[in-house]
Amino acid sequence: MPSTIEQLSPSRVKITIEVPFADLKPSLDKAYRQIAQQVTIPGFRKGKVPAAIIDQRFGRGAILSDAVNDALPEQYSKAIAEHSLIPLGQPEVEVTKLEDGDLVEFTADVVVRPDFDLPEATGVSVTVDPLEVDETLVDEQIKLLRQRLGSQNEVDRPAAEGDIVTIDLKGSKGGEALEDATAEGLQYTVGAGGMLDGLDEAVTGLSAGESVTFTSTLVGGPLRGEDADIEVTVQKVSEQELPEVDDAFAQQVSQFETADEMRADLESRAEQMARLDQASKARDEVLEAYVAQIDLEVPESVVSAEVEARHNQITQQLAQAGLTLDQYLADSEEEQTAEEFWADIDARTAEALKAQLVLDKLAETSEIGVDQNDLTQHLMMRAQQNNTSPEQEAQHMMEHNHTAEWMSEIRRSKALAELVASAEVKDTEGNVVDLKNLRPDGTLADPAADVEAGPEVIEVDTVPSEPADDAVATETTDEAASTETADEAPAAEEKPKKAKPTKSKSAKAKSEKSDS
Repeated sequence: MPSTIEQLSPSRVKITIEVPFADLKPSLDKAYRQIAQQVTIPGFRKGKVPAAIIDQRFGRGAILSDAVNDALPEQYSKAIAEHSLIPLGQPEVEVTKLEDGDLVEFTADVVVRPDFDLPEATGVSVTVDPLEVDETLVDEQIKLLRQRLGSQNEVDRPAAEGDIVTIDLKGSKGGEALEDATAEGLQYTVGAGGMLDGLDEAVTGLSAGESVTFTSTLVGGPLRGEDADIEVTVQKVSEQELPEVDDAFAQQVSQFETADEMRADLESRAEQMARLDQASKARDEVLEAYVAQIDLEVPESVVSAEVEARHNQITQQLAQAGLTLDQYLADSEEEQTAEEFWADIDARTAEALKAQLVLDKLAETSEIGVDQNDLTQHLMMRAQQNNTSPEQEAQHMMEHNHTAEWMSEIRRSKALAELVASAEVKDTEGNVVDLKNLRPDGTLADPAADVEAGPEVIEVDTVPSEPADDAVATETTDEAASTETADEAPAAEEKPKKAKPTKSKSAKAKSEKSDS
């Protein structure tokens, strides 16, 4: 299969592929067999119709068309491998020559990853904020544990802060009842906030059976963001009795014998969370600094396709939440206009694409592979994030053909972990931040842990031990590949779709988003 390439630009090539008719014979035989099985011709058993009769009835051109379309993806893939190209999308395919009995020639115009050099990772130096442990987290955790074991005692007095009240809510606007702002039997802790503005002030001082009406801004439904009259009726006032934090309490809510041991463990966990936060920020800083050194321009067509996909994804998510972009931005902590929001999304999408291309090449250069244990760790991480089981994630991966995509994510994460381990990271006080134990999933390994104790392996038959595909993943689920978001990636390498065997007809491939 002779093939040649013409470099149209740094990120676009034209591949010309000649297929001798001898190589097309298996596809021709397959086309004849399929048609023979589908048609009924008097005098011939089904599936036994001679090729000459099929040509006579349906025309040789139809058979050639099916054969070419069947052979094209494999021939294209061989040419890609032969010239060590990394496609970033589907090609535009055109059959330029079709000589029956002699050869077939077709061209594939495809966007590819441009060539670029990788700098030494050891030259990267970044600074992050010092480690800050939020001590209030421990107190909040203990408070939650106390509330879990606490008891509620109904009291005959006005509600005060910290009491649990059972309330009914009736919303109205202009004298008309609002069904979406009506609820009965809600339990609410006075002073907790987060339900309706003004609710705490309204119920404070009310006893069971008493009502009051106040004005508040609706936080959901079709009238979200509009003011309405809310009548709240207190059905019951309960006082919460919380247990003392002693050794008996620690034994009841944890595996520790004493309250001091329990608190020390919670403090250790809080410190670990702070270290993870610091490591995450360091990882982003290292990636950003490393990518900034590289002269690489992501093909505009790839950026445009991903920007459009991101816009559609965000718009769908907002619609599912019953929000408009303006409503979302109004509730956001950052003051942005819609134009500024989309501009920010577009910029971060382009940055993420560049980072992913860099990590893919870094993984290739370092010969980073993906094995069964890597995939198991990834499935466990996804299961924890999605509140599912690793088995469910594995089934989802197989059903929706996410294997190659997720393996690309894993490779990038491993490449980023190696990059971070080679970089110099210090905090603003000059202390070295040791990230040698940073795992690909972003967690920190405990050097003292038993390294022989690994997770239970989730077997997936399709996982090779060799490095994953060089293609860039379709979906954007690799947070290690982005300095801002975890859901932005270029389109996957896809084989060309069917092309008609004519000289003027071309088949332009369309990217397909895999089901998430």
